[in-house]
Amino acid sequence: MNLSRGREYLAIPGPSVMPDRVLRAMHRAAPNIYTGELHDMLPGIVRDLKAVARTEHDVAMYIGNGHAAWEAALANVLSRGDKVLALATGRFGKGWGECAARLGAEVEVMDFGRRAPVDPARLAERLAADKAHEIRAVLFTHVDTATSALSDTAAIRAALDEAGHPALLLSDNIASLACDRFEMDAWGVDVMVAGSQKGLMTPPGMSFVYFNKKADAARDRANCATGYWDWRPRVGAEELYLYFFGTAPTHHLYGLRAALDMIGEEGIEAIWERHDVFARAIWAAVDAWAVGGPLAFNIETAAARSRAVTTLTIPKPHAQDIRAWVEGNTGLTLGLGIGMEDPEAPGEMGYFRIGHMGHLNSTMVLGALGSIEAALTGLGLDHGRGAVDAAAEAIAKAVR
Repeated sequence: MNLSRGREYLAIPGPSVMPDRVLRAMHRAAPNIYTGELHDMLPGIVRDLKAVARTEHDVAMYIGNGHAAWEAALANVLSRGDKVLALATGRFGKGWGECAARLGAEVEVMDFGRRAPVDPARLAERLAADKAHEIRAVLFTHVDTATSALSDTAAIRAALDEAGHPALLLSDNIASLACDRFEMDAWGVDVMVAGSQKGLMTPPGMSFVYFNKKADAARDRANCATGYWDWRPRVGAEELYLYFFGTAPTHHLYGLRAALDMIGEEGIEAIWERHDVFARAIWAAVDAWAVGGPLAFNIETAAARSRAVTTLTIPKPHAQDIRAWVEGNTGLTLGLGIGMEDPEAPGEMGYFRIGHMGHLNSTMVLGALGSIEAALTGLGLDHGRGAVDAAAEAIAKAVR
């Protein structure tokens, strides 16, 4: 007997579920890249990408994943030897700092651990100590995909402003764009990076770098920019071939156009609200499971948790057992724990992640939670009862 027949559900924190509408848009012959429909589509894509990020400033598109966006953003604002402050709330915060170091920057990491967001007070103290304003850029992850920590962007911006510090503020929104509330202009972010494969519901392969006028002014002195990463020719290009520094990601653009249409039809405010409802339903289930067993949140404080991904902890090897059980018996794929363990001091806890981003409805959320409940029961793991009921009640309450 195999109970995992039927459509599989990929509940990992990216790539997210691809809507049929996006896939249908991509299922076509190769288009003309010089004139015609695809060429005419570009201005509308740029306009709608800016609307998702709540910005009036520029966005450059690249063929590449989120790591490509990291490098593109840094290359346009840094020179070799520049001092960078990387705020780490998990693996990806550190990873962006490592990327800057490979470009020749002098990187200082402020590590807030794996179970907490950025502490703006600690940041304010560090900035106040930088009397000579040697720090040229502050990097942070709005949501670290590994830990599911959500940092308060407005509070981070306030720390820079209160210190009177001129450093650029760079935000990694690869996990959070079109899932967690984000207001680029209102919150004072100078550069933001994102990818196509999460909240934007398009296959991996495109990345986006948003930047304001202050960041573009830094481009004048940045000596890390190469012809490919330079954002200026892209935002000023009128031809598709020049915009992408070569052949465009043709079918990704068709898929992205369909995804942006879906986002526009629902409305970004409604999308944020939907993600909040589903996240709280998942949290209600975890709260119920935790009463009678060892399953727990990695991020204890709800306000500091992402609405796109939830990282859970349970003693080894149960995290892997749960992932294997649901994949083999229900067709559900959960995210593995990444970057959560100190290699020099391995612990007794394991981790797994529930991705709840993008193309998602109540049936999918409740089905995933029911599958996890079945795994806990099937594996004989202690857990509290009524988790799926609690999630259903959270959804019903939000509808009421």
